[in-house]
Amino acid sequence: MTTVQDNPTPEGRTFSIFGSDIVEKPFPIFTQMRAEGPVIPFESPNESSRRVWAVTRLSEAVQVLKDKRFTMKDPTSFQQEEQQATDRLVMPRIFSKSMIAVDDPDHRRLRGLVSKVFTPRYIESLRPHIQMIADELLDRVQDQGNMNLIEDYAYPLPINVISDMLGIPLEHRDQMRHWSAALSSYFSGSGSGSEKHLEHVQGFFSYVKELIEEKKRAPQNDLMSQLIQIEQEGEALNEQELLSTAGLLIFAGHETTSNLIGTGTLMLLDYPDQMQRLKADLSLVPSAVEELLRFNGPAFATLPRFATADIELGGQAIRHGDAIIALLGSANHDESQFTDPESLDIARSLNRHIAFGQGVHVCIGAPLARLEGEIAFTTLLNRMPNLRLNIPREAVTWQGDYRSHRLTSLPVVF
Repeated sequence: MTTVQDNPTPEGRTFSIFGSDIVEKPFPIFTQMRAEGPVIPFESPNESSRRVWAVTRLSEAVQVLKDKRFTMKDPTSFQQEEQQATDRLVMPRIFSKSMIAVDDPDHRRLRGLVSKVFTPRYIESLRPHIQMIADELLDRVQDQGNMNLIEDYAYPLPINVISDMLGIPLEHRDQMRHWSAALSSYFSGSGSGSEKHLEHVQGFFSYVKELIEEKKRAPQNDLMSQLIQIEQEGEALNEQELLSTAGLLIFAGHETTSNLIGTGTLMLLDYPDQMQRLKADLSLVPSAVEELLRFNGPAFATLPRFATADIELGGQAIRHGDAIIALLGSANHDESQFTDPESLDIARSLNRHIAFGQGVHVCIGAPLARLEGEIAFTTLLNRMPNLRLNIPREAVTWQGDYRSHRLTSLPVVF
């Protein structure tokens, strides 16, 4: 259970959100946290002496994500065993050299190199191909009148898009699903110690290594081959960075969009007035995608930042070495920034959400996720206007943790 525990320290109450409630019913908890203040003590998943803070409101979250005094690298000299104990707050170490895990100048260099091949023009050029994939997926289920939206549409659409972009063969994409589930579990901390789980995580990165070697031997017209070429031209993308970057693009390149499509569809079913409004005017789809990202986005929290100095933030005295976690899911429901934030409004104006982060670490794949979401929802509503749940609403289940939650399945009829 999620609990709010009395804390004898001067900071007052400390929130512990490592239970099932935060996965199944996160937003009432976020509302309670915002009521406590914009920056509040956060219970670490270990007995570390490090102080951890949760940022609950939009203005302070943006400040943390933009202020260079909050870094990805821990500035303190904590012992190795304590660093290992905080793994649940960080990422798999196999992503440790990717752009989401490093500060400038390494971040600027890595992002600049990936941006050379991940251009807006290139993303927009994918529109016909993404549309073709969406139509092919719905063709497979159209005549049967029902589907599991996650298994049949929300997952395979983005995994096929990113796999095509990176040159991953068709025969490996089903296995990619198992690896992706293992990585998601690693992030959430569930099952992370099991032998089978670790085998899947290691299997994913072993595969990425093999894929890189294959592309080196026989380069093709795909992003992976281009990233390898950048490395070979001596632009300071070393082998570990290449591995971390490729792994991140594969994992994040489909996980975020899969969650957007699956959760977004459920949200539209939960708000039939908004669903009808959208079906009546599909020109609202881009705005609806933004609102779905705000209302119940793919990520609830950022990776932790660490204070490199003593800083005042949201009325709290943050000390050098303290860890700061920006709760995106809470900030995007900030009553001081959004009108009626607990209601879904597909035509919401002034929707300055931070579902993709903010500052230098803003998600580089956001344009692709938006494009995929736009095509996915437009195609789904065009072809299946009578879409509805095929199970009781209370039977819908989630998995994840305070950083994100995702549907285990979503049976629908049409």
